[in-house]
Amino acid sequence: MQRVAGLDGMIVVSVPAGVSEPFRYDEEHTVLLMDWWHKSVYEQAVGLASDPLVFVNEPQSLLINGRGRFNCSSVAAGAGCNASSPECSLPTLFTAVPGKTYRLRIGSLTSLSSLNFEIQGHSMTVVEADGHYVNPVRVDSLFVYSGETYSVLVTADQDPSMSYWAASHVVGRERKTPSGLAVLRYAHNHSGPPRTLPPAGPAWNDTAPRMQQSRSIVAHPAHVEVPPARPDRELLLLNTQNRINNRVKWAINGVSLTFPPTPFLVSMKRGMYNNQQPPETYDYRSYDIASPPAINGTVASAAYRLGLGSVVDVVLQNTVALNGKSETHPWHLHGHDFWVLAYGDGKFDPDKDAAKFNLRDPVMKNTVALHPMGWTAVRFRADNPGVWLFHCHIEAHVYMGMGVVFEEGIDKVGRLPKAIMGCRF
Repeated sequence: MQRVAGLDGMIVVSVPAGVSEPFRYDEEHTVLLMDWWHKSVYEQAVGLASDPLVFVNEPQSLLINGRGRFNCSSVAAGAGCNASSPECSLPTLFTAVPGKTYRLRIGSLTSLSSLNFEIQGHSMTVVEADGHYVNPVRVDSLFVYSGETYSVLVTADQDPSMSYWAASHVVGRERKTPSGLAVLRYAHNHSGPPRTLPPAGPAWNDTAPRMQQSRSIVAHPAHVEVPPARPDRELLLLNTQNRINNRVKWAINGVSLTFPPTPFLVSMKRGMYNNQQPPETYDYRSYDIASPPAINGTVASAAYRLGLGSVVDVVLQNTVALNGKSETHPWHLHGHDFWVLAYGDGKFDPDKDAAKFNLRDPVMKNTVALHPMGWTAVRFRADNPGVWLFHCHIEAHVYMGMGVVFEEGIDKVGRLPKAIMGCRF
């Protein structure tokens, strides 16, 4: 959970010299979105492991490029808050020249919050997602989930005598955190902050536009990587919140992931792994995704062992948590990109829904949203020797067990450094 404490940043990977991208722009800027708590990561971790559970709850602030705001009147006098200090001023997103087009590289490293990002009065055209070019999609605002990155094009085509709000809003959870704010300024404009109220953002609990945006993102016609026609292996993963050993945990097919004292990579390379594999499916025909789970589940350090080079389908199925609510879970895969084949509402039916998979122009990503009371299907090729985590990118959720481990081609991994092997080896 080091990301909660601010250990993060953005790496921009440029295309090689002589390679052209399928869009044009004049300048680029980065936009890093985060959430922020006043409790330390240690306090949060202790609460998550306690009985009863003490959840991290909503963040105190949303940050844009590391800057946010907090209601100083809610803290005790003498806490060092000074609204007139430079630290309290609104940050500038960037300064625009009228008529120019800007590429914004937007990344979310929130620890809990799903976000909607907008620039007042300016539309955005989505042109890239997680490092892959997409068929351009024009949006008034962008839904972005923890771990995702997008490139959008924004043209400075509004009244240059005015300033405009840039805002990030919480979606998917009840909005108790003030929106993150920055200002888009036009060159040679010294009018100060925007003259209007900040935008309110979309309804936090309206899933339909979020699902619509997810489905609208497909591969750019000139950059389609057609997926294999069929998988070698299918994993149907039920995402539930369970009470296990008097602790609230997240589980996949009834198994809450815990990390072993000896790392998977080391134990497998040394031939010491117990070869325990979690269930590959669940009783999808009878399971009621609208009811909290009736089974307790188990805690285990188990891994799916995949054939090197094999094609794997993973269908994530969302449910309601113990409180009867269903949340958005952004799932992130280490070491691979995957094809996003489909998003669905309700319960996945392999006999009907698999026929609807997009095998023509699916976008490739490494992070994908699992929407409330819905399902998401992805396909990847297990072609990177090693041990890889596939997990919810919400820090508290993976800490509570929402993840699985994939092993592939461990025999192809070279000798491991002695420094990581432990005193026994």
